[in-house]
Amino acid sequence: MASSEHPGSPCWRECPPAQCTAWTQQEASAAGPDLPPPEPEGHLDAPSSPSPNSSMTTRELQEYWRNEKCRWKHVKLLFEIASARIEERNLSKFVLYQIVVIQTGSFDNSKAVLERRYSDFENLQKSLLKTFREEIEDIVFPKKHLLGNFTEEMICERKLAFKEYLSLLYAIRCVRRSREFIDFLTRPELREAFGCLRAGQYAKALDGLGHVVPLQEKLTRHCPLAVVPALCAMLVCHRDLERPLEAFAAGERALERLQAREGHRYYAPLLDAMVRLAYALGKDFVSLQERLEESRLQRPASRGFTLKELTVREYLY
Repeated sequence: MASSEHPGSPCWRECPPAQCTAWTQQEASAAGPDLPPPEPEGHLDAPSSPSPNSSMTTRELQEYWRNEKCRWKHVKLLFEIASARIEERNLSKFVLYQIVVIQTGSFDNSKAVLERRYSDFENLQKSLLKTFREEIEDIVFPKKHLLGNFTEEMICERKLAFKEYLSLLYAIRCVRRSREFIDFLTRPELREAFGCLRAGQYAKALDGLGHVVPLQEKLTRHCPLAVVPALCAMLVCHRDLERPLEAFAAGERALERLQAREGHRYYAPLLDAMVRLAYALGKDFVSLQERLEESRLQRPASRGFTLKELTVREYLY
């Protein structure tokens, strides 16, 4: 796992994870402009949704209340270790465990599939013990053995143990929101996708982002800003592949999460990219231009990074 500052991991620079204890007003005011205010305890894992208004059509109202009903369902993630395989690389031999993450409580057609080895789980456990020793003291971690690690019996035993381990960690609110837990499930795939972006392999980057972003969104419902860099990366990839409609759609998703956070490092570069896309697509670019100019007036500064320059700096470490 990376250092406590975690360079290259946008989630925790913009939105530090909540702790187990409730926030005080003093803590909230000291958190900074990029941190969203805490929601009531019962709604911490639920995404925000708009309010109905009289201008909605019947179909829009039906869709609104359908989404609202799903919003209040108890949504959680289930972890399965679907399979395991023995891998040999560079004179080393290890077992790769395939983790399948499924959302319950609402319809979900975007299950996540990822692979981790024993050492990855071990690093997660060591990192969590530094911050959450008391919270996870009763959770048993599968022990390392000198012999027999590649027998069918041992692999099956660890599959069950790792499934229970992840489920128990997820059940602890402050742990499932922690940098360590979320990075364990998303960071390797995000690093690979952003590496492809830096190499100009935009189609490959989009393929990776398309798999990991839905999981990142599920894990960071308490912090919508966390997924902004990945959505902006999708915009950049689509734009450079000359897919302006898809690029604009990704940008809209990112702007929705940023809302009116003019101080966010992605706000002005994203608006600038969206103005250009809207103009090319014949969409309303004037309102976006006005927001951009207002942002620049409020935070006058020398030339900042472009959206692409920002995204290629993410997940370097």
